[in-house]
Amino acid sequence: MKIKSLFIIKAFVCLGFGPFLLFFPGQLLNLLGTSFGPGTSLTAREYGATLIGNLFLTWLARNAEDSVARRAIIWDLFIYDAIALIATLAIQLSGGLNVLGWGIVFVYLFFTVCFGYFLIPQKK
Repeated sequence: MKIKSLFIIKAFVCLGFGPFLLFFPGQLLNLLGTSFGPGTSLTAREYGATLIGNLFLTWLARNAEDSVARRAIIWDLFIYDAIALIATLAIQLSGGLNVLGWGIVFVYLFFTVCFGYFLIPQKK
């Protein structure tokens, strides 16, 4: 897989969830089997905004040539996804989400592994 393809996949995943969390957080959280209230509304909407930021970052960087800036973007996304993987896995294992939560865990695992792969020095 090329980094451009990974950026595009990440952008589409963020497009699928970002606006939904920003504008309709209750419906998604109910679908995942978790409670919804004023505090979770704020957190979900902020997370939706983060996903929209990731959407623009990955979409606009998809054609970036190999550079220090592109490597910084890959590091940022790797760290973001790794932290989100750990957090989501902890919530899932504690029973905070229903079985659909495993899908979120696997999405973060996929992106963590893929962005981590692109951090490994490649032979030219």
